[in-house]
Amino acid sequence: MGSTVRLDEKTTDRYGRLVAEVFNGININLALVEDGQAFVFRQYLRGCNAKENLDGEVRASRLRYGVWQVEGGITRPWDFRRGRLYRCSEIGSYARVQELLRR
Repeated sequence: MGSTVRLDEKTTDRYGRLVAEVFNGININLALVEDGQAFVFRQYLRGCNAKENLDGEVRASRLRYGVWQVEGGITRPWDFRRGRLYRCSEIGSYARVQELLRR
């Protein structure tokens, strides 16, 4: 907290947001991936060390760190956003929630 970071700007996403690698003596993006706290977003690997990032994700999955504690990892945010969202009134029961989560 309160330390200075350096941004290595890569591009902007479709919403105009900056896509960058963050450094503070180490590559923080890579550290998060290796610790299982983030996924590699393959769409924005251009300009990064793709092999290092992908290898870090494989290591985290094999060691079952973070999100990889769940077999196969949790749903990736980009996959979740493509899926159907339900209103509470459409679900109705705990059993229905469990059914939807198994899909």
